[in-house]
Amino acid sequence: MARIERILADLFGIVFLFLSFFISAEAIARKLFNTSLQGADELGGYALAVGSTLGFTLAVIGRNHIRVDVLHELLPHGLQALLNWLSSLMLGALALLIVIICLAVVKDSIAYGSTAPTPWATPLVWPQSVWYAGMVGFAVCAVGHALRATFLFATGKIAALNHEFQPKSVKEELREELADLAERGRANKGTAS
Repeated sequence: MARIERILADLFGIVFLFLSFFISAEAIARKLFNTSLQGADELGGYALAVGSTLGFTLAVIGRNHIRVDVLHELLPHGLQALLNWLSSLMLGALALLIVIICLAVVKDSIAYGSTAPTPWATPLVWPQSVWYAGMVGFAVCAVGHALRATFLFATGKIAALNHEFQPKSVKEELREELADLAERGRANKGTAS
C-alpha cells in the first residue's frame, strides 16, 4: 500500500506542477507579449477534478478522511470497532454512489456531445473519462477497505479492526509529520552535497 500511496502522491504532484508551469507561462505571455495561451482556467478545472480523485484515494489509504472523533478514544473498544466498521462501510457506499452519479454525467456528455464553453471547446467526455476513472479507483479502494473492515468485524478481530480503521490519534499524526520532516531534511542534505 505504501508504494501505491507514493505513486498516487507523485501523480498528484505532477498534475499540479504541470498546471503551475502552464499558469506561469500564461501569466508571462500576457505580461510580456500581450497574448494569452488560452485554456489555463480550463486546465485548472480538469486538474482539480483529477487531483481530487487522487486525493480521495490517498485519504482512504492513509486513513486521512476527516471524522469527528472527540469521544472516540473514550468509548469501549467494542463500540469503537462498531463505529470504525460503520464509517468504512458508509465511505464505501458513498464512493459507489459517487461512481454511479459520475457515470450518468459522462453518459450525458456523450449523448449531448457536450463541449467545454472555452476557446478550446474540448469534448467533455475526454476529461470526464479521466475524472470518472479516478472516481472508480477511489471506489475500488474504499469498497476494498469496507470489505476488509467487514471481515475483521465479522470474525471478531476487534483489536485489528480498531488498529487499521480508527481515526489517527494526535500522537500518530505528530509521529508521521516528524518522520516526514526528517525525510525532507535528509533529502535536502543529499541535494546540498
